Amino acid sequence: MSDFARRLVRWQARAGRKDLPWQGTRDPYAIWVAEIMLQQTQVGTVIPYYQRFMQRFPDVARLAAAAPDDVMRLWSGLGYYSRARNLQLAARAIVARHGGRFPRALAEIERLPGIGRSTAAAIASFAFGARAAILDGNVKRVLARHFLVEGFPGEPAVERKLWSLAESLVPARGVEAYIQGLMDLGATRCTAQRPACGRCPVRATCGAHAANRVSELPAPRPRKRVPARSTVMLVLRHGADVLLEKRPVTGVWGGLWSLPEIALAADAVKDGRADVQCAIVQRFGVQVRRVEPLAAMRHAFTHFTLDIRPVLADVAAVDRRAGERGAVWLPLAEASGAALPAPVKRLLLRLAASTGGDQPSLLEEAVQDL
Repeated sequence: MSDFARRLVRWQARAGRKDLPWQGTRDPYAIWVAEIMLQQTQVGTVIPYYQRFMQRFPDVARLAAAAPDDVMRLWSGLGYYSRARNLQLAARAIVARHGGRFPRALAEIERLPGIGRSTAAAIASFAFGARAAILDGNVKRVLARHFLVEGFPGEPAVERKLWSLAESLVPARGVEAYIQGLMDLGATRCTAQRPACGRCPVRATCGAHAANRVSELPAPRPRKRVPARSTVMLVLRHGADVLLEKRPVTGVWGGLWSLPEIALAADAVKDGRADVQCAIVQRFGVQVRRVEPLAAMRHAFTHFTLDIRPVLADVAAVDRRAGERGAVWLPLAEASGAALPAPVKRLLLRLAASTGGDQPSLLEEAVQDL
């Protein structure tokens, strides 16, 4: 065992995290769900989602048999929704191809939808004691700093070097403690901002610490101009109900329910209410009483920002086009608890608060998810 691994294992036993809801189990299903939720999401955010998800879907068979809308509703607000879709696709593959038993072989785990090389290794290590290397974002940062690896970790050549390092460091024994220690180090000591070098168990051998380059490594992503997009979202309100549409499975917010969108210029939304009314009538066949622009919102995705211009439209009557397949009228409180994108949920919560009245606990709970 290398000195790096030995120090990590000892530190993890003394100071590492041991009370997370998915720890202390060999159940590959529970470990898998946690690892998927933890992709690009902090532990504190994941814990309540994980607990609700496991209570509703305690095993792979129930996840496989669930209605996709039920899965997406429990994921709503956690982001990166393809993870939820792939989770259920993988559950169905486990039932169909493996008789409902989670595969043990690393290669078989990696073939499941939504499971990459590092996630497969974490599952195999924690569930089956397999000797395998992980390389998530936190681990890339730890290795880049400790071994002075130059370059942006997302570049193929740099990533290959980090994988080679990661594989060479995995000990022959104590793999689970080592992997957990590596995760804990990146999450609680060797953090992206304000790293706690004074409490790091491998500080004595850290190249970045010795060279005073901790803040420089790993190299940041090369700067690119982040494009901006815009959309007009319609809050069609008929009495106490609002209209939601099911988004396509692929693309932004795939498979979630959302507010309808129309293509209109910003000036039309701000000043040309007649144009907005006309567009609503043409698309939905509703009688519009009044149209009111709401406060604009901005939502940041990984590769672009979305400027949302919401419009509230009170309608007097509806026809079948506004409630066709893939669209549904729901009471505002119930709509707020559906599988919605975070900015849409936030918008409906604001609307519910502005209209007054008591809302069910699900509405209050949704506030915590934003």
